[in-house]
Amino acid sequence: MAASKPVEAAVVAAAAPGSGSGVGGGGAAAGPGTGGLPRWQLALAVGAPLLLGAGAMYLWSRQRRRREAGGRGDAGGLKRHSERKTPEGRASPAPGSGHPEDPGAHLEMNSLDRAQAAKNKGNKYFKAGKYEQAIHCYTEAISLCPTEKNVDLSTFYQNRAAAFEQLQKWKEVAQDCTKAVELNPKYVKALFRRAKAHEKLDNKKECLEDVTAVCILEGFQNQQSMLLADKVLKLLGKEKAKEKYKNREPLMPSPQFIKSYFSSFTDDIISQPMLKGEKSDEDKDKEGEVLEVKENSGYLKAKQYMEEENYDKIISECSKEIDAQGKYMAEALLLRATFYLLIGNANAAKPDLDKVISLKEANVKLRANALIKRGSMYMQQQQPLLSTQDFNMAADIDPQNADVYHHRGQLKILLDQVEEAVADFDECIRLRPESALAQAQKCFALYRQAYTGNNSSQIQAAMKGFEEVIKKFPRCAEGYALYAQALTDQQQFGKADEMYDKCIDLEPDNATTYVHKGLLQLQWKQDLDRGLELISKAIEIDSKCDFAYETMGTIEVQRGNMEKAIDMFNKAINLAKSEMEMAHLYSLCDAAHAQTEVAKKYGLKPPTL
Repeated sequence: MAASKPVEAAVVAAAAPGSGSGVGGGGAAAGPGTGGLPRWQLALAVGAPLLLGAGAMYLWSRQRRRREAGGRGDAGGLKRHSERKTPEGRASPAPGSGHPEDPGAHLEMNSLDRAQAAKNKGNKYFKAGKYEQAIHCYTEAISLCPTEKNVDLSTFYQNRAAAFEQLQKWKEVAQDCTKAVELNPKYVKALFRRAKAHEKLDNKKECLEDVTAVCILEGFQNQQSMLLADKVLKLLGKEKAKEKYKNREPLMPSPQFIKSYFSSFTDDIISQPMLKGEKSDEDKDKEGEVLEVKENSGYLKAKQYMEEENYDKIISECSKEIDAQGKYMAEALLLRATFYLLIGNANAAKPDLDKVISLKEANVKLRANALIKRGSMYMQQQQPLLSTQDFNMAADIDPQNADVYHHRGQLKILLDQVEEAVADFDECIRLRPESALAQAQKCFALYRQAYTGNNSSQIQAAMKGFEEVIKKFPRCAEGYALYAQALTDQQQFGKADEMYDKCIDLEPDNATTYVHKGLLQLQWKQDLDRGLELISKAIEIDSKCDFAYETMGTIEVQRGNMEKAIDMFNKAINLAKSEMEMAHLYSLCDAAHAQTEVAKKYGLKPPTL
């Protein structure tokens, strides 16, 4: 039975490959991985809105009112989509920044008035597109302004930075914004302008810290700053993942995950038990000993290791068969490619898959399986056209292969082609009526289509379909898991919890189910302790469950435990099975780091659970 993961986990795999192994966990459409809840759903699970894409670390535990726009061009909140291009008028007063009541106040007012006049003149030049003249006026305002007038002075620096920005003098922009922030540490306009300058100067870390501060100050209500944070996080993640991934040590997934992956294939020759003729007659296994293979074949030895769950030796044994050009060379190539994919080495897997596909004399089911796996790999690499071509070719050469339609259906879900996905699931069911997994996934595809379209009657029909599936296939853990997801969407939390319990009864070693059940406790009862207990149980069951570490890290961010969150993300990074999944996890980790730095510098952090 495949690892229980809802369809949306496969859907986000297109954006974050490796985060899911396809619809139902073992599916090939998203490639091997230990998958997780989609980021939007994780936000729902903790009752919080979520920043776009890789910026998923920007989580809130409660909704906040949109900050009001500053009335006089101040350093406070901004309207949601303001462009921040124009210079400011008068700076809003900071606490305790009123004019002093002392004998020198009259002279100081005169100096400040002259500074304001110079600034106003600069504003006129700015609006006329005469930026050099504007800079001259703002410089004069800075020189005239009394040094104790921090807020006014910060505005003049910020205005001059705006003029430098129009001239694309990014170093000067950053310098003037730094002066403004030193004078007024929570100056949103200056922080955001400096963030943009750092972006242009390729100072990604500094850019991220500034835009993180802006996001927190604005209550995550401004799309501009959120998009910049998302962009920088993705760039940082990709840079770090590229270096880390090429030097990573291959890591074999847990036995439970591997068995779950193979269980999603029914027409896969290499995952079938060894045939009687492949074993010695004298090996009786009376004492529980492992059967020995009859032939001196690396491939058959690898198959024996599969039955023993001794997975680390499979690639080397397949290599022996391939080097000897033995009679099982095609099978060995496919098995080796599969395990390369499982350990996250797509570069090594592709040549083996290519060879199997090109072997016209090879068993057609081997070639179709290789096309499914290569197509899944392409989808994981965000190459949907190549992926679609491979799945279509598989259907052409082996039209009676149920696996083709099952996994192509998952691809169609990823591509948001629900009607085509349902048609493929139907064909899979026609070829294999006993395919509980395909029937459950078809129900979920129909449910998601109805849910997205807000069609209540279709939602009810889909929910009824789930009831029929679990009644017909009471041993299908995936049916209960997908039904639990739909029930959670419908806020039928008690029944969803019962469905997850059914999954655990059927698959007590399935770590992902414990994570989903843990998230449900947060959404349903706001029971943080129980939620963390279940996720900790998932890690105890499968210490290689990156989904559990990622989820734990995200929750720790919300609790304000940044050091523990970063530790969890780093553990997930070391378990990532693809470069793109690793990039996503680095983005989460970098976001946590940025919040830590912002808290140190400015005393800013989102509310915690």
